[in-house]
Amino acid sequence: MPVAKLGSVVLDCPDPEALARFYAELLGGEPRTDSEGWVDLAGHEGTPLAFQEAPGFVPPQWPAPDGSQQFHLDLTVEDLDAAEERVIALGAKPLDATDRARTFRVYADPAGHPFCLCAG
Repeated sequence: MPVAKLGSVVLDCPDPEALARFYAELLGGEPRTDSEGWVDLAGHEGTPLAFQEAPGFVPPQWPAPDGSQQFHLDLTVEDLDAAEERVIALGAKPLDATDRARTFRVYADPAGHPFCLCAG
């Protein structure tokens, strides 16, 4: 019997509302501010996602031979090219997206968290 179940994935960031809006455009749903420094993404499919203000936030480095990316999100999409165009327009930055033969491409969200667009 498991000890717990996953409640949500929480991303530390300097501006929770702005990052929640980015992910709302990417995944659907609506940002919902529950308290100062905390925003939930409500009404989207999948694991609950929340954003927490972190003063002094330092984004993970990817790839970093001397450090860890900490974690990343894998997001399944139907059309990699169309999804890439949309996430870049929303403020994502390509990290490793030049190999067009692969079934995934790596980006950073506006706060610097890595995520992958994966062919579905």
